[in-house]
Amino acid sequence: MLSKKAKYGLMAVFRLAKEYGKQPMLIVELAEQENIPRKFLEIILLELKNEGILISKMGKGGGYTLAKAPAKIKIGQVVRALDGPLAPIPCVSKTAYQPCEECVSERTCNIRLIMKQVREATTTILDSTSLADASKAKFSLSRL
Repeated sequence: MLSKKAKYGLMAVFRLAKEYGKQPMLIVELAEQENIPRKFLEIILLELKNEGILISKMGKGGGYTLAKAPAKIKIGQVVRALDGPLAPIPCVSKTAYQPCEECVSERTCNIRLIMKQVREATTTILDSTSLADASKAKFSLSRL
């Protein structure tokens, strides 16, 4: 499940994608326009900055902007930056694998087999969809 942090993060980067090439956006403006609690948004934007998704500028005319063009930033990159691995359960994660305690055999576990397909489908969609692609499709996370 997508966390609230990732949902807010996506809402923020979608807004910044819409404003790409213009002046950086202040946190207060972004929080107000997207109806995101400001303090929580500060934490989210800092994490996205640390992952190289956003850049910030201090002082007059400062704020946040995308580090790259919206077509170069994939949704999967944003979600992983805020939520970690995309796998629904640890035993199918490519980056944070952990065996399930209750599983007798991973090779025959029906839950694992299904969740591996879920991971693959999710990864394929999120890693092939850029912020630009999502905005072209009139995709609106805030309406979900």
